[in-house]
Amino acid sequence: MPSPSSAHWLSLVGSVWLQSINGPNADFPVYSSQLKEVKGISQVRLNFLAFASDAGKLFGWLAGVAALHLPLWVVALTGAAFGLVGYGVQFLFLERPGLAYWHLFLLTSLAGNGICWINTVCYLLCINNFPSDSRVAVSLATSYLGLSAKLYTTVAETLPRAARARYSTTKVYLLLNAVVPMVVTLVAAPSLRVIDLKDRKRTEAPFLAMFVITLATGACAIVGSVGAKSIGLSTREHIVSFFVLLALPLLIPVVLRVRESMAKIRETKWENRIHDHDSDGPETAVSVSVVEIEVEDKQEEEQGQEPEQQRGSQEEVGGLRLLRKLDFWLYFFSYMFSGTLGLVFLNNLGQIAESRGLADASTLVSLSSSFGFFGRLLPAFLDYYTAKSGYSLSRTASMASLMAPMSGAFFLLLHPRDMFLYASTAVVGTCTGAITSVAASATNELFGTKNFGVNHNVVVANIPLGSLCFGYLAAYLYQRGARGGNRCMGAACYRDTFLLWGATCALGTALCAVLYARSRRSAGGLPR
Repeated sequence: MPSPSSAHWLSLVGSVWLQSINGPNADFPVYSSQLKEVKGISQVRLNFLAFASDAGKLFGWLAGVAALHLPLWVVALTGAAFGLVGYGVQFLFLERPGLAYWHLFLLTSLAGNGICWINTVCYLLCINNFPSDSRVAVSLATSYLGLSAKLYTTVAETLPRAARARYSTTKVYLLLNAVVPMVVTLVAAPSLRVIDLKDRKRTEAPFLAMFVITLATGACAIVGSVGAKSIGLSTREHIVSFFVLLALPLLIPVVLRVRESMAKIRETKWENRIHDHDSDGPETAVSVSVVEIEVEDKQEEEQGQEPEQQRGSQEEVGGLRLLRKLDFWLYFFSYMFSGTLGLVFLNNLGQIAESRGLADASTLVSLSSSFGFFGRLLPAFLDYYTAKSGYSLSRTASMASLMAPMSGAFFLLLHPRDMFLYASTAVVGTCTGAITSVAASATNELFGTKNFGVNHNVVVANIPLGSLCFGYLAAYLYQRGARGGNRCMGAACYRDTFLLWGATCALGTALCAVLYARSRRSAGGLPR
């Protein structure tokens, strides 16, 4: 039987689909300005709503604990149910005065916590079902999270005109954020299970096919973001091609299943031929085949031993011991000063676009989503090809190298021209996507696999903390520029914010470089 089998690849396809819809908070910039007007709230209070989604991650460790005791499909459905309630109640009662600001905050936090539950399922499936290629599988699956904003804006465009005329932009996105994750989770639920591997042979063809499909999906997303009509592609053609490409990974487990069935049929026929012949010729052939199979199994076993030995020698850290390690705090703050900072920037894209005089923020959101997709995919390419050469890239070194251009992009935003806004958005989207993708494997690399579900949710608790600090800073400076009003116009609205963000990201780069030096020294002078 091929390894990983069709069932393993079906679980990866399920993870890909879950990740593609598991960023409902990513479309917040599209409707944030309208939400501010509907509820009559200030920029500071609007920022706290953006923080509310991240605040749910403070309790993300509950998903890790639940995954230790519940089937993964139950964990995923629980996360989708949190989103259904969180966004669904807002959709139903948004325009009613009885829905107070603190109701919005708590409901958004509940939906944000649901994201952690689905993420935990995807990470555990990739790590356990693809132990020899866990980094590649994690990076492939999480790359689709970068397409969430693009997916939701695309689905919004496909809605009938009557529906879009009946509901405001805010209510349309709240409805999609509530319903889409639950529908997709119900579809993917049967595939969300950990399956034991009989051997650890590396499968080249399925990964290569997955890379091709993923690249085509990202290219389609970028074409739609930049402007499909400019190259002669209608909106309808773009939407159809985008959703077809999202469904295309399902062909991989289907093809593998057909191959497995054909192999069983050939095996049955061969056994029947053995029983029908009494001559020595077939017996000799069988003996030779058995020897060849044993040699192949021995080679595959040797290939699988190396990852096992690496995991066996890896230090397992969990519980309170994690919080007592200096490496954890270096990792925590370097992540907060880079990946989390990038997420705060993306949450504020709606207000940044409005202050620059751009009529529609959806283009910027789609652009950041599409480049974030490629950023998340980049680690998968590097892991796949470096693993073939027998070398493993350090995740902390990768993170440090991604933070430097991100810091430069924040300083580039000081220029008032729109061209620099689009270019910086692409850079920040790419680097943020890559950092968040690398972070999942970095947690595994630094602190082990055994307690990964809890450990990583403790690490991502930096997101609400960073969202509160950096988001409040941006909102305060924006509100000060508005001089008593609720709207600030001009490049000066975010000038001081970009200066502080750029300096903070540079500090994060330095902290991550220190973490890499420490991890390299603890590994005996070799990159881990």
